Amino acid sequence: MTNAGLRHGRASLTLSFFVQGVTFALLVTRIPAIQDRYGISDGLLPAFLAAVPILAGVGSVVTEKVVLRVRPRIVLRWAQPVVMLALLGAGAGNAMWEAALTLGLFGLAVGALDASMNMMGVSLQRAYGRSIMLGFHAAYSLGGIAGASMAWAGAHWDLSLLVSYLPAVVVLLPAAFAGSRWYSDGASAQSGAEDPGRNAGSVSFKLLMPLCLVMSFAYIGDSTVSNWSAKYLQDVLGSSEQMSTLPYNVYMVTTLLGRAVGDLGVRRFGAVAVVRSGSVLAAAGFVVVATAGGAWTGMLGFTLLGLGLCVIVPQTFAAGGRLFPGASDTAIARLNVFNYVGFLVGSPLVGAIGDAWSYRGAMLVPMVLVLATLVYAKSFGAEPARYGGGHERARTADVG
Repeated sequence: MTNAGLRHGRASLTLSFFVQGVTFALLVTRIPAIQDRYGISDGLLPAFLAAVPILAGVGSVVTEKVVLRVRPRIVLRWAQPVVMLALLGAGAGNAMWEAALTLGLFGLAVGALDASMNMMGVSLQRAYGRSIMLGFHAAYSLGGIAGASMAWAGAHWDLSLLVSYLPAVVVLLPAAFAGSRWYSDGASAQSGAEDPGRNAGSVSFKLLMPLCLVMSFAYIGDSTVSNWSAKYLQDVLGSSEQMSTLPYNVYMVTTLLGRAVGDLGVRRFGAVAVVRSGSVLAAAGFVVVATAGGAWTGMLGFTLLGLGLCVIVPQTFAAGGRLFPGASDTAIARLNVFNYVGFLVGSPLVGAIGDAWSYRGAMLVPMVLVLATLVYAKSFGAEPARYGGGHERARTADVG
């Protein structure tokens, strides 16, 4: 019964990661359509786009306080429907104030959702006693591919935003809400005991800062790909408009593949080795992109980027949980804020350097930041990460 509870908790959380991947992709890939629908000017659009991650950071901070009284599974159970309904609202409105309201609500709820999902993932990994976090994030990547494909279909057939969004919400919202009855908080699923991650223990900002920086660096790299890959391939490498849409899709697919097998690598070689390898591979990808002589070489660089960056974020959350086992929820909520910091900084940074110097040179900046992860790699190998004698924990639950 105990093992079944953990398996059900893992499956239901995996579904939530997938649903969030679909939802977020449906929003970000249709930003031009949202801009047209609400008549948002090019000058005002950056303010709208910046408001979402800023409010998401606020939502993550609030969640840090809420989970001291309410379990993360309760936060997630209600935050996910709010995110999806806010997406639907963004597709249904017409007035500027409706866009501001729905996108603001989306941002706040996404912060709570991201924080609570990763809190639960770390808690379940603690109960399993082996790396499973990359699997959850692989489900998110798969959802992102599905959501981007739905968005492409909506744009291809010139569907309204509401019609594009409605099928996903109608199908996935009830599925996620029904699955939420099997959410579990790791330790509580095993024995009914209090999950140590919920305790209001002390989180040293000095100890957490290396992981915060790594989280920001990873998302600066990620936002560089999502915001600039199409423009780079078309304007710098001279690809066709059709081909310029491929790098992000390739990046998402390789992110999915890397995360699908990443947990096996962590179990075999340890988190430190996996993070170091990912950092070097991502940096090599930026070098290939920056020096590419043609579009296909640039595509190779974006492929390497996906394989390298994909392991860093899940392992950063996992490392935060291991570093502060008595206050993992607090640590993860604070780490999650730096997810949005990296997202906010990355795109404007690359754009400013590209305009002032060159976009080839701009690609070297995230390369240097990703390589800086090597300096902080030891933070991923805190003693609690070594479960048992090797990389497995002595009291691992046999749950498959």
